[in-house]
Amino acid sequence: MRSKPERGTSSWDCDERGAARAERAPATRAEVCASAIADAFAEDGEIFASPMGLLPTLGVRLAKLTSNPDLLISDGESLFLGGVPPLGERADVVEGWIPFRRVFDVVAWGKRHVMMGATQVDRHGNQNISAIGDFDKPKRQLLGSRGAPGNTVNNRTSYWIPKHSARTVVEQVDVVSGVGPRRAKEAGAAAARFNDIHRIVTNLGVLDLGGPGDTLRLLSVHPGVTVDEVREHSGCDIHADDVAETRSPGIDELVIIREVLDPKGLRHKEVPDA
Repeated sequence: MRSKPERGTSSWDCDERGAARAERAPATRAEVCASAIADAFAEDGEIFASPMGLLPTLGVRLAKLTSNPDLLISDGESLFLGGVPPLGERADVVEGWIPFRRVFDVVAWGKRHVMMGATQVDRHGNQNISAIGDFDKPKRQLLGSRGAPGNTVNNRTSYWIPKHSARTVVEQVDVVSGVGPRRAKEAGAAAARFNDIHRIVTNLGVLDLGGPGDTLRLLSVHPGVTVDEVREHSGCDIHADDVAETRSPGIDELVIIREVLDPKGLRHKEVPDA
């Protein structure tokens, strides 16, 4: 097994010209988010990473090339990848086959870390991707619960929110799709045993559920963002004590993001620079 590089360094060597270009252009908000997502997977070791969406995919592939080369990644459809292709490109090296029915075996087994989207996340870490409004007569029908219940009672789960607002970070979700730790504990030992809501990365900062009573806690704010700004854009109370600044990606990471993984700049369509 390969030794793991220190966080913020890379097993992939960037060339001098790429490094010079990266030094001249500071990290954008999207790139800070990508490295924060990568950090969420940095300590996982050899585990199946299941990112859902563009920025989570970028962050996981960044982690694979830097802090956690032992991550097992897929193309999101049916192939385990031996290589790490750019966003939107076909697999360059394939090392296994995982048809959809086998994904459920992995979900049940548990050696997996999924990063899902969230239309709403509430103060206790419950997630909603099902509907907005009253359950009996919702104003908006969304995806449905999909794999969220199984993910949150079987696997480590993180969330990505590209637009942190009082509509997305709320006191109580309208429908519980993904189960937070307090609700899992109330349901009994079987539901709580493997419940692990690890990180919530948004365009403003990084949170977990380390607040009093398994509630939202602000771990870091992205460069240029303040704690007060996060609170102003939240629809619930967030515990904030000794909040750090989210680290900016290193030069090697910037080169990997800009020239290897996302040369088309797709990341900025999801998270425009502040």
